[in-house]
Amino acid sequence: MAEGIPLRTDDGAPVIVRRSARRRRTVAAFWEDGNAVVAIPASFTKSQEREWVRRMLAKLKTQGERRSAGSNKSKPATDQALEQQAAHLSRTYLDGRAVPSSVRWVTNQNSRWGSATPADGTIRLSHKLQPMPQWVIDYVLLHELAHLLVAGHNADFWRLLEAYPETERAKAFLEGVAFATARGLTEGP
Repeated sequence: MAEGIPLRTDDGAPVIVRRSARRRRTVAAFWEDGNAVVAIPASFTKSQEREWVRRMLAKLKTQGERRSAGSNKSKPATDQALEQQAAHLSRTYLDGRAVPSSVRWVTNQNSRWGSATPADGTIRLSHKLQPMPQWVIDYVLLHELAHLLVAGHNADFWRLLEAYPETERAKAFLEGVAFATARGLTEGP
């Protein structure tokens, strides 16, 4: 990490180091808008910064939660990619029974993560999901696919989602995001 040279991950993503006066001892790393962000205390020396950035980038790499646009595990950034992911999820968890007429990202959903209209088979996901982990996006997409088969949130509906192993985790994640957002806690960790 030479001075003045932009930091990059092994796969070429930009690295942003955020120093925080409020952060005392903890260090965090996360993905934000395609950048690897490492949050450190403002009191860290340059040597401590280098060491912790190295450690946290290694941790991000092993976690495998990054889905860059160029990787095989990329997040569905386009409507076409989202439709392909919906087809995959339907085949995997719903025996291919949910067949939407369209699946697309929208920017006008501010109070919902997604919506489905069973009558015409359309599914819309909020663009606010895009920076979230893929398992969360998949849960919301599968949730909306299930609505094409069962309109309400009755026992039959929830039985459809039992096969997805991340259902409870994703629901908790989204509840946490909603809680933090409602209280103005929108900054990274």
